[in-house]
Amino acid sequence: MQPQNYFVYIITNQRHTVLYIGITNDLARRLWEHGEGKASYFTKKYNVNKLIYFETYPDPLSAISREKQLKNWSREKKETLIAQTNPEWRDVGRETFECVSPQLQIEPTDAQRGPSTSRSFARDDE
Repeated sequence: MQPQNYFVYIITNQRHTVLYIGITNDLARRLWEHGEGKASYFTKKYNVNKLIYFETYPDPLSAISREKQLKNWSREKKETLIAQTNPEWRDVGRETFECVSPQLQIEPTDAQRGPSTSRSFARDDE
């Protein structure tokens, strides 16, 4: 059995006016949900679906701890973190997971979705 990874991610809108920090165990599926407006009220309202940064963690507690830490940072500190790996604020979601582009309207595969009886570990604190 392959170990489960957890992702802490930062997404923004096209004009980079909003930053949203979330956590999930299936980044491709979660990006698809954000692109479709199915992830949270906040991301749907502000059209936040451009992945600009993410980190991987081996367990949910580490990921939750990091998510909370990032959410408490100033906007300036978050921008500095993003600039270290993505200074142009490219959409790394489209580069990494081509199938999640909201313009393509492609549903995630069964492998991305996981078993229908399982629930993903995703949080959308607003």
